[in-house]
Amino acid sequence: MKFMTFTHGDSVRRVGLVTGEGDTAVVHDLTDTLPGGADLVDLIEHWSTLAPQLAQPADLPSTAVSSVRVLAPIPVPRRNIFCVGKNYREHVVEFGRSGYDSPDRSEAIPEFPVVFSKAPSSVTGPYDDIDPHPGVTSELDYEAELGVIIGVGGRGISREQAAEHVWGYTIIDDFTARDLQRKHKQWLIGKSLDTHCPMGPLAVTADEIPDPTTLRVESFVNGEMRQSATVADLIFDIPTLIETISAGITLQPGDIIATGTPAGVGIGFEPPKFMTSGDVVEASITGLGSQRNSVA
Repeated sequence: MKFMTFTHGDSVRRVGLVTGEGDTAVVHDLTDTLPGGADLVDLIEHWSTLAPQLAQPADLPSTAVSSVRVLAPIPVPRRNIFCVGKNYREHVVEFGRSGYDSPDRSEAIPEFPVVFSKAPSSVTGPYDDIDPHPGVTSELDYEAELGVIIGVGGRGISREQAAEHVWGYTIIDDFTARDLQRKHKQWLIGKSLDTHCPMGPLAVTADEIPDPTTLRVESFVNGEMRQSATVADLIFDIPTLIETISAGITLQPGDIIATGTPAGVGIGFEPPKFMTSGDVVEASITGLGSQRNSVA
């Protein structure tokens, strides 16, 4: 199943089930079938109980996706997004060469996953403008990534059990203020500026993606392809990431893990290709749709 969060003619956030593709895509409004005030995280948390109610989308009120405002599928995550740095080999090399790999300039493959986080307030919609934060940063960069959405929570999850805890997938752009990332030598501030986490447009259940390693992650800036790699190229695969993070941290329903970005980010060029006002970044992943954000 494919889900989105949207508004339609008012400011009320609604959860919808999406059927069809492209120009014929339709969103079926689930708002009245869910407990009052429930969002997508509530649906994920109570999936075994609520999912059977979604079997007949034709019986639900519906409208064309093209006529609604699409929000991030989880507009306000309950806690920080778990992110993984340096998880594609070629990106490790470009990052090391860039000089932004504080405190070391290293092209060595990490021995363990490099995990950091983005604040929930950084999340924005898949078609919303990105705030350039003038006076705060001048080195804006993009990072297209596969986002893994946790369904059943838990601690001490083994890699063999990891798939049982994945509810679904979405697209994340780990937008980054590179100068802040380098300046603070710890990535939270440089990764967490408001609107610097475009997400969506869809949250797609795991049964729709039987083998996530086949998914292709791509980004384009002003129409020029910048990134293209498959999830199979991850240094630390999804089961390893879930096992690592959950070893001592209890994962919760609706938690999001951004799995890392391929080579081709702005700092990988000489000189770097930072984004400026008016630039447009697009991120797409097989089966998950595409997002398109302009720098305001």
